[in-house]
Amino acid sequence: MTTNETASTTNVSATNATWQHRAVPTIAKKEVAPAPRDNVAVVACPSCGDDIVKSRLFEYLYVCPHCDGHMKMSARMRLETLFDRVDAELGQEFVAGDQLHFVDSQPYPDRMKAMQKKTGETEALIVMQGQLNKLTLVACAFEFDFLGGSMGSVVGDRFVLAAETALKARQPLVCFAASGGARMQEGLLSLMQMARTAAAIQRLKEAGLPYIVVLTHPVYGGVTASLAMLGDIHLAEPKAMIGFAGKRVIEQTVREVLQEPFQRAEYLLDHGVVDQIVHRHEMKKTIERLLNKLLNLSL
Repeated sequence: MTTNETASTTNVSATNATWQHRAVPTIAKKEVAPAPRDNVAVVACPSCGDDIVKSRLFEYLYVCPHCDGHMKMSARMRLETLFDRVDAELGQEFVAGDQLHFVDSQPYPDRMKAMQKKTGETEALIVMQGQLNKLTLVACAFEFDFLGGSMGSVVGDRFVLAAETALKARQPLVCFAASGGARMQEGLLSLMQMARTAAAIQRLKEAGLPYIVVLTHPVYGGVTASLAMLGDIHLAEPKAMIGFAGKRVIEQTVREVLQEPFQRAEYLLDHGVVDQIVHRHEMKKTIERLLNKLLNLSL
């Protein structure tokens, strides 16, 4: 067989391969050397560029003391700073499968292992049950560093478990949303979670149990189109980006340039989508006050 014939046979074989097993070409990432400041005890605020002492970030709740910019905060830290006491972490028994054998630049199981190693979390949603002052509640938070906080089947499982636990114990549910939307590696299984989570929220509403959503930066896609916009009250952190389709996608569709603060929390507040913008330092107190009001409890 000639060289040309061998190449032709290889091309035909590659063409006939099923899409699940073909690697999708990606854009090569440019390697950037870390800045010298990474080796010292300060970090630069992404908003104003001023240096912040690393050891003080937790004390500030990752809010810049110079410009008041709200920096990225992990899901686990959000829940641990909300609760005065954590009684249990829920849903750790749920583990993602690989039903579609999806491969992009790497197989889905390999990507999951990489995310687990990077974040120290097993999935993109963390659920806890505990005490907020005198209130017992269930709360969940999306970890954006875990595949962009994407909603796969395990995220759906954990959210439904959170809602069912709250329903059984007659407790309110709080969700800190931060997501890019549905998880493409799980295809239709991911999209199904929109209906599952919406149904779980409806059961809470029928039982008269409060469901508060805190929209952080950013919240997009199927999460916005389901659990993030079905709360009794929607709070948002300052300047958080919130929407369904991304700003660039909308601009390409309508052929117009959309100026700031389009899709910012402030814009959504003006247009009735968000009920209140709350500074991170006031979030815990605000959630407690609202839950006491919704549950008709004395402060």
